[in-house]
Amino acid sequence: MQTDQYRGYTLWGHAILQQENHVPPERFAGSGTIMRDSKVVVASGVLGVFDTDEEAESAGLSWCRAWVDNHG
Repeated sequence: MQTDQYRGYTLWGHAILQQENHVPPERFAGSGTIMRDSKVVVASGVLGVFDTDEEAESAGLSWCRAWVDNHG
């Protein structure tokens, strides 16, 4: 999980391991959560499936920043 502070919000990028039929290679679903004052403001659904946990987390943080830019 990656976190970032952006325009007064705390952003979280998540990577969720996908174990389809338990066959490698591992893949990761990405999502994001936005918090302000220790309260969840909004959370995304699954944003896509990625080859690495870092890519999934980065996608989550990108989604969060875009949401703040449009709604914050």
